[in-house]
Amino acid sequence: MTEIITSAQNRKIKTLLALQEKSRTRRENGLFVVEGRREIGHCIRAGFRIRTLFVCMDILGKHDMDCILGDMQPPVIEVPAVLYDKIAYRGGTEGIIAEVEWKETGLDDIILPDNPLVMVLESVEKPGNLGAVLRSADAAGADAVIICDPLTDIYNPNLIRASIGAVFTRQVVTASSEDALRWLRKNNIRILTAQLQDSEWYYDEDMRGGTAIVMGTEATGLTDFWRDAADSHIRIPMLGELDSLNVSVSAAILLYEAVRQRHSGR
Repeated sequence: MTEIITSAQNRKIKTLLALQEKSRTRRENGLFVVEGRREIGHCIRAGFRIRTLFVCMDILGKHDMDCILGDMQPPVIEVPAVLYDKIAYRGGTEGIIAEVEWKETGLDDIILPDNPLVMVLESVEKPGNLGAVLRSADAAGADAVIICDPLTDIYNPNLIRASIGAVFTRQVVTASSEDALRWLRKNNIRILTAQLQDSEWYYDEDMRGGTAIVMGTEATGLTDFWRDAADSHIRIPMLGELDSLNVSVSAAILLYEAVRQRHSGR
């Protein structure tokens, strides 16, 4: 079923914009917004259900849309280019935006292999940083990402954009720090906290077994809760004047050290 909308004052257009802008609206409606062919494709393959698809056929060809959706046939709303420019959260999104049904997942939903590699992020506030970490987690093949005590929802448009859809390609869940710690202990996963104080060089730590790398915010780092719970503290050498890296850069370095050890036998 296809509907054509040309006015920015249409109720469906206003709802779409509100979903992009407000976490509360996303939660209340059980919906979030995904833009772009690649991101929507990852979303569909992860088993999410598209509620409504907004397309600009001046930008997106019908063949392209069919390739993205496969057998899925959600309601489609066609909009002209001038309206699409107003509803697109970012430029260059290829003429396709989806309203997607929110899916709640928790720690008990995570499926773990032997010797899992898990990324844990405590109260990282900036969606762009979270998205970039998820992108690194995907590239390194991390088995799960746990976002503890989140300050933004995982379906924030900036997070989805920065992750290039990795929020759908990894097992990503939110939890309290207390619940996350209990889950890690129950699954015999060793906890390594990234911190400057009382720490060893990250490459001296054995990451070949079940490992959780725990990181905090750039401004304040980890709380004492995780510092005290850690099996070991690790740090990255800082040879210049500054004392920290962007959290996504640090995450990539530590994740790939785990990859290196696991592929080389250390």
